Amino acid sequence: MFSFNGAQNGLNRLAVLSIRTLVRTLSSVSHPSSKAMSPESTGLMFQLRVDPLTGNSEWVVIEEEVDDISPKPMLATTSYLDMLNDAPRNKAYRDAIDKTVTKSCHVLDIGSGTGLLSMMGARAMGIAGMVTACESYLPMVKLMKKVLRANNMDHKIRLFNKRSDELQVGVDIASRAHVLVSEILDSELLGEGLIPTLQHAYDNLLVENYKTVPYRATTYAQLVESTYLWKLHDLFNNEADMEDGIHLVPKGKENIIGVKPQQFSMHCDAMAEDIRLLSEPFKIFEFEFWKRPDSHGEKEMYIKATDDGIVHAVISWWVLELDDEGEIFYSTAPKWIGTRNWCDHWKQCVWFTKGKGLSVCKDTHVCMEATHTETNISYGFKAQRSYVNDDDDEFRSQDSRIINLSPERIAIYGDSYWRLSMLKAINHALEEKESPLCVVADDSVFLTISIAHLSKKAHIISLFPGIREKGFQYLKAVANENGYSMDRVEVISNRKQQWTMDDTHQKKVDLLIAEPFYFGAEAMLPWQNLQFWSKRTMLDSVLSEDVCIMPCKGILKACAMSLPDLWRSRRSLEKIEGFDHSMSVVNSTLGASSSESPCLPFFIWQCGEVEKLSDTCTIMEFDLMKPLSSCHGKAKVEFIEAGVCHGFAVWIDWVMDSSNNIVMSTGPGDSRFWKQGVKLFAEALEVNVGGGTGTTVIEAYFDSSSGQLELSVNV
Repeated sequence: MFSFNGAQNGLNRLAVLSIRTLVRTLSSVSHPSSKAMSPESTGLMFQLRVDPLTGNSEWVVIEEEVDDISPKPMLATTSYLDMLNDAPRNKAYRDAIDKTVTKSCHVLDIGSGTGLLSMMGARAMGIAGMVTACESYLPMVKLMKKVLRANNMDHKIRLFNKRSDELQVGVDIASRAHVLVSEILDSELLGEGLIPTLQHAYDNLLVENYKTVPYRATTYAQLVESTYLWKLHDLFNNEADMEDGIHLVPKGKENIIGVKPQQFSMHCDAMAEDIRLLSEPFKIFEFEFWKRPDSHGEKEMYIKATDDGIVHAVISWWVLELDDEGEIFYSTAPKWIGTRNWCDHWKQCVWFTKGKGLSVCKDTHVCMEATHTETNISYGFKAQRSYVNDDDDEFRSQDSRIINLSPERIAIYGDSYWRLSMLKAINHALEEKESPLCVVADDSVFLTISIAHLSKKAHIISLFPGIREKGFQYLKAVANENGYSMDRVEVISNRKQQWTMDDTHQKKVDLLIAEPFYFGAEAMLPWQNLQFWSKRTMLDSVLSEDVCIMPCKGILKACAMSLPDLWRSRRSLEKIEGFDHSMSVVNSTLGASSSESPCLPFFIWQCGEVEKLSDTCTIMEFDLMKPLSSCHGKAKVEFIEAGVCHGFAVWIDWVMDSSNNIVMSTGPGDSRFWKQGVKLFAEALEVNVGGGTGTTVIEAYFDSSSGQLELSVNV
């Protein structure tokens, strides 16, 4: 096991490296492992695992010779299960493979997963022929072997634990393949490396005039107006009307903090009421799977506006044409374009236009430019102008971006109610403190700036465990506009287990504060923010007797929910297009709904059909005034609506003051900017209010040694 200190961005994704890649990348890092590991080792890979209490990450060795599929919890949090429960996708691939593979041949399956497409190819060929499958992720390789054996397909399919660009004709496989089947697509289409994978296969692994499933993919887009989407990226203009004196994005430095210029995957159907369409759908790029794709492409289009308005975003999706005759399709379009079952593995994508947006008039044309690289698609508008404010400096700003934040975090920082509540709590905490020492124990630049702005004699230490030195650079860049000097602010990002008075300049801490917000953990479960409790414990010896701790308490809350779309996407697998996936090891490994399945993070409001079936209940409280400790709680839940209960939404309300007057809720009914935890049932529960299923009990146990929270429901 290797341990590395330092924050990781995108922690919700699996990070897997071969030993060769790891040695090349981290050759200068020593490690304590006594096991010899050569760069030429086979079947040895590494899994990134994050400590939920410290935020530290570690690389865990996964070995081929161990038959157990480990680590199961990591596989259970991926989209594999959701994808395999996508019946229209599965049928489209089956129909296209049956139509394309009509005789004995060599089929290559890239990114095989559980082997579903490989088995479809083998079945379509009959007795003769050959299927080569390559899957780079070792735990999935182990699972695929079990699925192949259960379906009596292990002798028909040759499986390689390699990336496709590591396969060699004459070494691994005897000859080039006649048919390529693949499903290496993300919501943007290109993000999983589709283009370089197809290029390598074309050059090295496929015969001339090969066939492919899918045959082509076409991306489409639409111009939209949406105040909600605007608030997800334009912090500068959202701040402009606020009178709190805090300037996270000062004038002339509009680019200093914001979202990355990229497409963001979102369930746009959930925000349909907040969207006004300003154009008809239009085609962007076509990607042909049957020939070598280009690494780069550009296109200029003139889009006719269908109404007056402000273009705040470009919403895009793609359509797969799976066969060469154009008869079998799969689309990720929103429901206002066509019917589609809800699924989480492929969403629509949103590209934000700059600033306040682009003003358009009905029947006029907008010049839009589209560009694709090997892994992404981007958009721009020629001569874009903000629809007001001709003297706006936003597009002339030469300041480079220092911190990239998620769209939801930008919206939170631009929310007037949230800011007012936080500032009220800070003001109350700073009362009667002459020269307080304040420690910001998370990645909140807002709290650091607010304290420095409100208290001219405060000394602030910010830990910034995720943004680290970038946080210091940012605070320095906006100091003048917020009325503080950097001699009162410092950033200490060391990872000590315990602090001493030497770390605080021989002064006790008067205010310990967090939102809490930890960079990179926003896509994780709500209790990942109990990192603050861990930080509070680390600082225990340097806290003053009358220290003010904010938040002082976390309240674990829950609500019974009807979530039919989400539940269908996470239910146990049975037969998929004739192939058995019902083995318990498959469902448990992929996290199918059961008493043992993990709690997963979702934006409840984006989960398709959603209905609350009970009032909100309190399961237990986390006393943040005391050092970190394990705790347990349970609550009786009374259903108030009849219906079908599929599970519980769970979240934490943060109590910011000792009088319980300022409570920041992250629940599903309070804001769209936080994810909740979802615990799904193995079987849906029919609820009869006042009948035999009118109540249930939910129980939780928090383990302070691991930072894990276990939930159980007495159904």
